Amino acid sequence: MPAIEMTNPAALPADWRDILALTKPRVMSLVVFTALCGLLVAPALPPLVLGFTAILCIALAAGACGALNQWYEVELDAKMRRTAKRPLPAGRMDRQSALHFGVGLAGFSVVLMGLATNWLAAVLLAASILFYVMIYTVWLKPRTPQNIVIGGGAGAFPPLIGWVAATGQVSALAILLFAIIFLWTPPHFWALSLFVRSDYAAAGIPMLPVVKGIEPTRRQVFLYSLPMAAAAIAPWPLGLAGPIYGVCAIILNFVFLVLAARVLANRSTDPAQMEPEKHLFAFSVFYLFALFTVLVADRWIA
Repeated sequence: MPAIEMTNPAALPADWRDILALTKPRVMSLVVFTALCGLLVAPALPPLVLGFTAILCIALAAGACGALNQWYEVELDAKMRRTAKRPLPAGRMDRQSALHFGVGLAGFSVVLMGLATNWLAAVLLAASILFYVMIYTVWLKPRTPQNIVIGGGAGAFPPLIGWVAATGQVSALAILLFAIIFLWTPPHFWALSLFVRSDYAAAGIPMLPVVKGIEPTRRQVFLYSLPMAAAAIAPWPLGLAGPIYGVCAIILNFVFLVLAARVLANRSTDPAQMEPEKHLFAFSVFYLFALFTVLVADRWIA
């Protein structure tokens, strides 16, 4: 009997890898890391079990955001090369399952956070989910090139929530951690959008280089890097961090600004020749991990 050839492997049922992909684990890793740093630099630490539960809740909330984002944007994802193989556009999972998974995960994470730590942290966690799904995904992203600027608030919540989960209150350093990520988000994502702008254009997403052009986007990348650097260095002169953090923050931000200046100076419109943009995007990920790691090290060494 001849072997049956699989002509549509994308139609196979979802497995655990598709469920994991629905939570956007790469994005989740950055969310969990910054939340953990926010918790670890707080003046008082919760018991280990409660601290672990707080970080787990933030991870589950991030996964819920990823699932709800993919549920809402399935048609857009199908038009973009880098997202077309996700579980929903590839047909390995139906939208209703993704919606139920996302809503259930979101509700569970908020309730558990409130019961395990405090309700201020739970309210902030719920606000971050609603902000990402309703304000960024549904309203801003398909309508305005400022989607990343305003939507950056969603990604800036985790260290603030980690801090509040540990202390039950908001303070100056927690607000600065929020501001650093908020200001970091535009140059990080605009650097990416410059060399994948054809994907965004094909999907009809009004990212800045698609709507305003390449040169204005390069200027905005550099301009947003300036207040980001100021916010990142600020904890040292304000007495909220020590010299270990201060020196490392200056070095990291100097490198970031140099790379942003190279993006500004680049005149190529060919994605294949956008090495400065690719270098800045890659460094921006390392930058955030390094900056927050040094902050925690400074807190525990001092």
